[in-house]
Amino acid sequence: MSETDRKRIDELSAQISDAFNRRDLDAVMAFFRDDALYVEFNGTENRGKENIRKAFEPQFRGDFGPILFHQEDLFVDENAGKAVSRWRCTLELNGAPQEWSGLDVYVFEGERIKEKHTYAKAAVPLLKEIQA
Repeated sequence: MSETDRKRIDELSAQISDAFNRRDLDAVMAFFRDDALYVEFNGTENRGKENIRKAFEPQFRGDFGPILFHQEDLFVDENAGKAVSRWRCTLELNGAPQEWSGLDVYVFEGERIKEKHTYAKAAVPLLKEIQA
């Protein structure tokens, strides 16, 4: 990939963030490939646009009040078609303003998201049993 590709990934990342902040689920979903993978911060895997849409619906329905993502850093590996966005999310929970921080790791294939992995700072780490 070239510097042009790096700029395009920067632009795509900004457009994705804007679509989330406008609460435009259709616009967000337009960025995903039909067979995309979205892994939530709790490890839940959602494959395919229909399942990804279902995972996002509570957020876009307003179940957590107004949610805004404030991008703090963006790291792009244009050769791999990947980006890491470090963000702070503000929301209203039980009538009180809250915030949390996290990362989204994007894998792009062309103009679309092939994979989105979300990681978040938490009071307790998510532990999984290792299968031998």
